Amino acid sequence: MAKEILVTGGAGYIGSHCVLELVEAGFAPVVIDNFHNAIRGSNTVPESIWRVEEIVGKKIPFHELDILDETGLQNLFKKHRFSAVIHFAGLKAVGESVQMPLEYYKVNLTGTIRLLETMKVHGVKNLVFSSSATVYGDPAYLPLDEKHPVGGCTNPYGKSKYFIEEMIRDLCKAEPDWNAVLLRYFNPIGAHKSGKIGEDPQGIPNNLMPYVAQVAVGRRDYLNVFGNDYSTVDGTGVRDYIHVVDLAKGHIAALKKLKENCGCKIYNLGTGTGYSVLQMVKAMEKASGKEIKYKIIARREGDIASCFANPALAEEELGWKAVFDLDRMCEDLWRWQSQNPSGFSKN
Repeated sequence: MAKEILVTGGAGYIGSHCVLELVEAGFAPVVIDNFHNAIRGSNTVPESIWRVEEIVGKKIPFHELDILDETGLQNLFKKHRFSAVIHFAGLKAVGESVQMPLEYYKVNLTGTIRLLETMKVHGVKNLVFSSSATVYGDPAYLPLDEKHPVGGCTNPYGKSKYFIEEMIRDLCKAEPDWNAVLLRYFNPIGAHKSGKIGEDPQGIPNNLMPYVAQVAVGRRDYLNVFGNDYSTVDGTGVRDYIHVVDLAKGHIAALKKLKENCGCKIYNLGTGTGYSVLQMVKAMEKASGKEIKYKIIARREGDIASCFANPALAEEELGWKAVFDLDRMCEDLWRWQSQNPSGFSKN
């Protein structure tokens, strides 16, 4: 029988792509989500998961559940025999975290503690955690490798990821039968090649590429570019963009690593190449055939000039490497956005 994997926050952008890759790799994902970032589809299953079911031709067990719900988690673990947990669930908007720090710490930290406690009670001690390159803060050097100091985060969202990493590391140290892989994502973009699932931010997008795609499809008039006076190739901020399918495949590689009783391991998931905001705008214009209007405005507080990964350790120890180039990322993003101009909603 296929191994059951619990995916928390599995209806979200990265989570839904990961669920698809899990099915294709022969695992049996079980998804929980509280619909914080998800659109309801048919029969109260999130639209994203319903569409994953369409792509893979299989039903995917789904439970509407918040990770703060202790009783709900206990009941879930009694129903299923999980071999591992992939933990995506949490609040994730950098700007919002600055306005609502307590809410971010409550959901992200307390939710993770409840999850870990429930896992412990039920003897499930294999975990893949969705972390972030924000834990590095302002880079002391580039490219960023896993030895770079962490904890200099510029916002509560990044701090919550850093604190969770520390909790998991301490747990693995105290109880050597735990295994955890902490994946530090750079900037996921793109969509599944079918165009059926992709990133669907609610309200004004916090990330660059969903915003660019919405300008291209006519949903927004123009893009605000925050600053053009950084010491970069064209003055705009440089980031490491990775195709969401490459990122999802990194989680499959991480599950295989857990089988080695690896203790606590940390890996960057990025491409190792940085692109500026204006380079991304040009790439999206090429993919969509549309002009993308933009305005240069003042820098945004907390933004850094450049951030890109050294992904060598993931290749060496996980056998994982990003394979999709920038053109493919933008083509897949445009296919998703042009087929779903309003995202998952029917409006």
